[in-house]
Amino acid sequence: MVETKYDLRSVIEELKAMPGQYHETDLEIDPEADLSGVYRYIGAGGTVKRPTQEGPAMMFNNVKGFKGSRVLIGALASRQRVGAIMHHDWHTLGQYLNEAVQTPIKPVIVDRKDAPAQEVVHLATDADFDIRKLLAAPTNTPDDAGPYITMGVVRGSSPDNKMHDVTIHRMVLEDADTIGMYIMPGGRHIGAFLKEYESIDKPMPITINIGMDPVIPVAVTFEPPTTPLGYDELDIAGSIRNTPVELVKGVAVNETGIARAEWIIEAEIMPNTSMQEDINTNSGFAMPEFPGYNGTANPAVHVVKIKAVTHRQDNPIVQTTIGPSEEHVSMAGIPTEASIMSLVERAIPGKVKNVYNPPAGGGKLMTIMQIHKDDINDEGIQRQAALLAFSAFKELKTVILVDEDVDIFDMNDVMWTLNTRFQADKDIMVLEGLRNHPLDPSERPEYDPARIRQRGMSSKLVLDGTFPYDMKDQFVRAPFKEMPNWRDYLK
Repeated sequence: MVETKYDLRSVIEELKAMPGQYHETDLEIDPEADLSGVYRYIGAGGTVKRPTQEGPAMMFNNVKGFKGSRVLIGALASRQRVGAIMHHDWHTLGQYLNEAVQTPIKPVIVDRKDAPAQEVVHLATDADFDIRKLLAAPTNTPDDAGPYITMGVVRGSSPDNKMHDVTIHRMVLEDADTIGMYIMPGGRHIGAFLKEYESIDKPMPITINIGMDPVIPVAVTFEPPTTPLGYDELDIAGSIRNTPVELVKGVAVNETGIARAEWIIEAEIMPNTSMQEDINTNSGFAMPEFPGYNGTANPAVHVVKIKAVTHRQDNPIVQTTIGPSEEHVSMAGIPTEASIMSLVERAIPGKVKNVYNPPAGGGKLMTIMQIHKDDINDEGIQRQAALLAFSAFKELKTVILVDEDVDIFDMNDVMWTLNTRFQADKDIMVLEGLRNHPLDPSERPEYDPARIRQRGMSSKLVLDGTFPYDMKDQFVRAPFKEMPNWRDYLK
């Protein structure tokens, strides 16, 4: 049997065989706001301003100004499509990823001849080098600070090369060889490695990998405590595919890139150096972020100097996303579900049947937990589960607790339980003065000066929509007859 070499192209071939999951167009599209503007209507979903909807992944074959390059958007903008890509039931992807964390398969390094991502090489020292003319990075809106790399997986290592990390950041193309990278304070391990480099005043070598097997962008968005410092999240992608992710040594920096990516940008993060994110536009905005609002341009993003760009020979694909789209929900939400399930199962085994981070919270701010109670002694365990969820993921803001007979993937069913199994005077818990996500615009001192001392703090909410166990006979849903042959009546 021939081993499958998973990459973006192999997954696209799978999607083509699935009705309604993939579409491509040869109509010319301008990457400056038009591309995202079109896909907003076709398939963005998430917290994108309405009208929007769930739709197919979409390939734009004719990108204005970038002959011979293509742009793919929305590969992960459907939970059902993510399940199909991973060859797993979409309802239980959180548990599936949790199992992958526990059974890691480490990456392997291959020769350059086996790395399609290095078929073509451009050096930053070339006379005509300009990343803005080479990479078809779109803007989401006309107000963006510039073209953004939104699906670029950054790979970096500790100075002693003993620990490695992969993560996703927002990155704007600033000039011919410069990228502005926003690393959220206290967020990810790349930031911890960078601090080590800055302490010795040396640039940090990285690769920015674009256009790869979509399981990789999902795997790399795991955060502590599930993946502690030193855990290489490419191990998770290897486990999902049951084959190691292939890496290749850089041509210009001492770091590895993903060998089967479409593009690899080799670069260095400059130590103790920053620049204005919107230096070219002064718009005040960065790009739309997952809560659905335009992100504020940061006055001091990290400066990334490009050393080389490599890519595939045959019509290389730039993979991109819309910040508040369903795609972000898949990348951020499913790993968060896995992290919550992992911690809760260790603390109160068997009590949480499933977890869902819905689009309403952008995959980060909200979780719905399906609770199992065995007897009266389990009353209150549901609220303990909510507290564990907050400790598993600090950026979580709202937890909704429901019973086993509620479909956590159906917001009508979830809201039904909050209307028939919930009383506001007894079923609301508010936790004040906790850390959350600074991109939530309500988390400012001027919004709630009594409780928010600085941006990024929040009051967190638990809505307990589970019925009291000793009253369960009063909350039985109307019993319809089971009809296994119901589909026969549609023929």
